[in-house]
Amino acid sequence: MDAERRILLLVHPARADAQELAVQVAARLKEAGVQPAALAADIHGTALADCEDLTMVDPADPAAGCELVCILGGDGTILRGAEISRGAKVPLLGVNLGHVGFLAEAEREALGVTVERIVARDYHVEERITLQVRALQHGQVFFSSWALNEVTVEKASRERMIELTVEIDGRPLSTWGCDGLVMATPTGSTAYAFSAGGPVVWPDVEALLLVPISAHALFARPVVVGPSSHLAVEVVPHTDGTGVVWCDGRRAVDLPAGARVEVRRSPEPMLLARLSRAPFTDRLVEKFHLSIHGWRGSARRS
Repeated sequence: MDAERRILLLVHPARADAQELAVQVAARLKEAGVQPAALAADIHGTALADCEDLTMVDPADPAAGCELVCILGGDGTILRGAEISRGAKVPLLGVNLGHVGFLAEAEREALGVTVERIVARDYHVEERITLQVRALQHGQVFFSSWALNEVTVEKASRERMIELTVEIDGRPLSTWGCDGLVMATPTGSTAYAFSAGGPVVWPDVEALLLVPISAHALFARPVVVGPSSHLAVEVVPHTDGTGVVWCDGRRAVDLPAGARVEVRRSPEPMLLARLSRAPFTDRLVEKFHLSIHGWRGSARRS
């Protein structure tokens, strides 16, 4: 066995179907001479706990020494895989066991072929823009993090709006009474930003999105800015509304009145392993079940 080859398997610990599939994947990898690995905390008390094919990784740096992080689950599990793989600069490949699974590259039905492609290193790696974010109060940073999909500033109380002033490149844009604001990457344009009414942005476009959520204002349209733009959101002081900042819906901190959230492009991208070079249009049609009835192709195809 080539000791240098190691694949980290990441599976939702509460999903029995994902664990059973992971046992099959581990066996196929081991048989092909590739060492499957896992986090001990993830497999404790699951079907994977008795899998002799697995080796345990260092919980402080799980992806170290791995060539790929293979995730079996939905978008939430894939976002957790992003947390693990990003610092180690290891690409991740998601096998969709959820619903839409927009970040996933493969489906459950093609799992056998996917393992063969992994063993053969028959995939290419894309870089995706990520965001870096920090929250300040009275000029002092009290929270810093990053996001692959989006950073959101949302109201903390259901019964009232939050007042937010938006700033782009050091200049104020508008103040909105709203439910919140989404600041997204092109990758995240099909996630929360899409649900909030934002545009779909092709992943190879270098841009940042700003999408208000239920804003009470005449000008409350989504805005697309350049990749070097700096975004900032301030919770208007002297108001009753407080907020929460979320990063990919996974990491959060409360925002008091007067707090400021600053978002910009991170210098560290996310690496995604891709099995297909099909156009992004095809992915939209497949994932969103879009009707293409009546399409006959361009004149060049006839």
